[in-house]
Amino acid sequence: MATLNCRFHPTSCTKSPRANAASTISCSMQPSQNNIKVVINGATKEIGKAAIVAVTRARGMEVAGAIDTNLVGQDAGKICGMEEALEIPILNDLTMVLGSIAQSKATGVVVELTDPSTVYDNVKQAAAFGLRSVVYVPKLQLDTVSALSAFCEKASMELPSTDATQIANNLSDIGQRYNREDISTDIPARGQVVGEDGVRVHSLVLPGLPSSTTVHFSGPGEVYSLRHDITNVQCLMPGLIVAIRKVVRLKNLIYGLEKFL
Repeated sequence: MATLNCRFHPTSCTKSPRANAASTISCSMQPSQNNIKVVINGATKEIGKAAIVAVTRARGMEVAGAIDTNLVGQDAGKICGMEEALEIPILNDLTMVLGSIAQSKATGVVVELTDPSTVYDNVKQAAAFGLRSVVYVPKLQLDTVSALSAFCEKASMELPSTDATQIANNLSDIGQRYNREDISTDIPARGQVVGEDGVRVHSLVLPGLPSSTTVHFSGPGEVYSLRHDITNVQCLMPGLIVAIRKVVRLKNLIYGLEKFL
């Protein structure tokens, strides 16, 4: 399984064998038996729609299923504004789609874009059908990542991800001591310490801004800031395509998309 924070997570599972059967779910512009079959779980979200278009246009893969509780029955291509229908309806039955891909013996990947509370169960379900997973879910807790890591060790899966917490962990690994004076806080999103070197994370959720990351370095009388804003989920699609291609060859959990770059 892999996870891209901000939040993508690819996961690979080879837990159960796949039976013989032809897959009837196909939505790539150039369908091929060798294409990676991609299931978008959370297909009607903005990022889900972008993922459908990106996968359809990418070589070597095709959309094989679109899952969501909204717009059930509508064509996945049409809800994305594509000129031609993909002839893949939005479904609210992940198990059915996973079973179809598993029976076809095709290489399959689930792009998990749903909710932190359902990620673990969805990844386990995908693993049971022999599919990898790429997860991009906001506010994914570190204990969930740890649980996924343990599960991946047992099921031979992978996971990558990158957000404020990951950046803080990277800074912590440098070896520099930060925030030497203790700052008390009762709210984890307002000054939570990450790692052993005093790096603190402050998290904000703002409408109209999918992701914004600012790293501040300060000294007496000065502040040096690095800021990165994501204003459109389209910029995340190249990373998603990389994660899908990489995860099918992974054997264990990978945390952080940077591991693939």
